Amino acid sequence: MNMLGTLVVLHAHPDDEAIFTGATIRRAADSGARVVLVTATGGEAGRPRIALAEGEALHRRRVVELERACEVLGVARLVLLNYHDSGAHAGPYRPGSLGATPAANVADRVEAVVREEAAAALAYYDRGGIYPHVDHLQVHRAGARVVARTGITGYEATVDREALRAGPYHVVQSAADDSPDIGVPPGEVSCAIQADGTELLAKMAAMSAHASQIGPRWLDPTRFAATYGREWFVRRGDAGLLDALTANRPTTRARRTPEPVAAR
Repeated sequence: MNMLGTLVVLHAHPDDEAIFTGATIRRAADSGARVVLVTATGGEAGRPRIALAEGEALHRRRVVELERACEVLGVARLVLLNYHDSGAHAGPYRPGSLGATPAANVADRVEAVVREEAAAALAYYDRGGIYPHVDHLQVHRAGARVVARTGITGYEATVDREALRAGPYHVVQSAADDSPDIGVPPGEVSCAIQADGTELLAKMAAMSAHASQIGPRWLDPTRFAATYGREWFVRRGDAGLLDALTANRPTTRARRTPEPVAAR
């Protein structure tokens, strides 16, 4: 039963959903919410850390990995926008890439999902994209437009900048070349999810599913909880679905069986 409503989660690339919101997605699903993941690109500009099968395209491998992560996290529906990954550079970006597409056009497509699902909340990235990859910045721009147009509660996925510096080395620090400007100062964080054991294991399994990108270095079980056990958000609008997940949690929760994932 969908007691909390529907949470739409917008991400730039396969694996972002696990790294930045995996525990939150699992908690939402286990708590009775319907979770819809919208992934903007296939991540085909990434560098595979493992050998691909003969004739296998990285795009296809990453989508398969994403589908597996969705199963682990309890995502009810996966929507692929199928923009090309823009790559980690300053442009110009090729036609059809997320970086070359007007953010308003991306927002139109995300808004259609939000309205179709009668969503209660939309999660997307903070104003800096968590870190300034152009695809992450586009996700913020599109998400902010959808929140403004629809009036639903927006949750900007981020990281607490000070906690990141104090904790074990996080994969986002490597992706951002150790920039000091990753995430936001702690005073800007509106709510945070502290993963319990089940959620933490689900997040680790989801990150592990993205084997073409995430290797053992990032999955050390002795440091995983300290590195990835919290997920942070900047709320835009009234308190909503994610706030409810941090308050009055029952002492026991039945594990929700995920619905079949339908990619479209």
